[in-house]
Amino acid sequence: MSTTTEATGADDAAAPRSPRGRPKRLAVLVAAFVCAACGLVYELALVALGSYLIGDTVGQASIVLSLMVFAMGVGALAAKPLQRWADVSFAAIELALALLGGLSVLLLYAAFAWLSLYMPALIVMSLVLGVLIGAEIPLLMVLLQRIRRQDAGSAVADMFAADYVGGLIGGLAFPFLLLPLFGQIQGALVVGMLNAAAGLGLVLTVFRRDLSRRVRLLLTAASLLVGGVLVGAYAYADDFEVTARQALFADPVVHAERTPYQEVVLTEEASLSGNRDTRLYLNGDLQFSSVDEYRYHEAMVHPAMNGPRRSVLVLGGGDGLALREVLRYPDVEEVVLVELDPAVVRLARENPRVRDLNDDAFADPRVRTVAADAFSWLRENRQRFDVVLVDMPDADSTATAKLYSTEFYGLVRHALADGGRAVVQAGSPYFAPDAYWCVEVTLRAAGLRTTPYQVSVPSFGEWGFHLASAGDPPALRLPADAPPLRSLDAPTLRAAANFPPDRDRPAEMEPSTLMHPTILEHARVEWQNY
Repeated sequence: MSTTTEATGADDAAAPRSPRGRPKRLAVLVAAFVCAACGLVYELALVALGSYLIGDTVGQASIVLSLMVFAMGVGALAAKPLQRWADVSFAAIELALALLGGLSVLLLYAAFAWLSLYMPALIVMSLVLGVLIGAEIPLLMVLLQRIRRQDAGSAVADMFAADYVGGLIGGLAFPFLLLPLFGQIQGALVVGMLNAAAGLGLVLTVFRRDLSRRVRLLLTAASLLVGGVLVGAYAYADDFEVTARQALFADPVVHAERTPYQEVVLTEEASLSGNRDTRLYLNGDLQFSSVDEYRYHEAMVHPAMNGPRRSVLVLGGGDGLALREVLRYPDVEEVVLVELDPAVVRLARENPRVRDLNDDAFADPRVRTVAADAFSWLRENRQRFDVVLVDMPDADSTATAKLYSTEFYGLVRHALADGGRAVVQAGSPYFAPDAYWCVEVTLRAAGLRTTPYQVSVPSFGEWGFHLASAGDPPALRLPADAPPLRSLDAPTLRAAANFPPDRDRPAEMEPSTLMHPTILEHARVEWQNY
């Protein structure tokens, strides 16, 4: 039998190539290329959605990719009995993949907004999509060999070359083309339409004669149904997103946009007294409430302004509220604000609700804004500042953990002028004490001396900061010429430095570094428990 097989393989390899078969083979390879691109987009869309909604990019990527790769293997095995009907099976799989992949983001967003079943839905969706994607290559290989049999190694090389190049194009198209032009929901729907067109186009043209009239009619009807569902979902995607987003927030949404970095949402509630509570959320995490944000920003800014303050650096704080407090000192000559997302600064500049809160701080000629990653900007910075305010989102994701590392605080120390002070928002010493004290340990590992303190911010609860300097531990007191404050005075600051025994500094704790982000481990466990 082995002799016969070898002889047959040699005959196939030596067989003359028919010019008529070349366009058909090219069509199969193009279909493999397009399907691979679509499959990778589905994977990336699920990872990106999870990072927006949950915030744990590495965890979401690990879950999605591992489940899908496993399911692809299952799908490849499941396709073996279907090889006899490879053309019809491939068309049916592509229709199912186009429908589920196209609707995947929409369905998962709905599960998150209304059902609180995001993780189970993500697991099921990843497995189903993986099985369908895994069945593509075996069936395409059968179709390729049906046109003209060739040596197995050559056929595999051709097929996987088309598949891998398609994956490259899909991987690049998702962040640089689909997200900017269409967004997540509509981008997935567009890819679903392309997926259906590629699969059905191949079967209904190249292999049309192999299908009965009844099968052709069924596939055409199914494709029209799938296309109608995807087009309809595309048409109503904006309305769906508005409705789903509102379901996530208790107050009316007055502004929302999805940027390349995050989802930015502004809500506002009018109380019976006539006061308005304006709230900013980034990826669903509350950044401030207009009812009590002054407590947070006064506590963060004014103790650090006790000393030289000609030049001030603000890292984060794109809403301009910390900037407002800094600019209340007339002897401040320059403020540099480094914010990753230009959309947040634009909102603070242009939205009348936020402008009223920050006193139109960005219009002050002393302010210079930089749209950049704070870590990267500090590496290139050569300027020294009297005061550095580190107002970053909590370290509950891999994207923000680096901003709480020894390496980052070393860069902050390098940016301080002689006698300069830095202050770092460090989360809640009540709800997340290990994460809070890990920030202090990490600051000390970077060569900074610290003075920890906490204040009450009703929207957040007890909230903590660390005042730091490269010399002696900085004194926690207000400047003699501090402007009138609503929540902060000398007795409040003295009380702020006292911690109950059950919330005091742990005896031993490792600093957080880029390669070992212990802050992330603490924050995840404590906030999940909370």
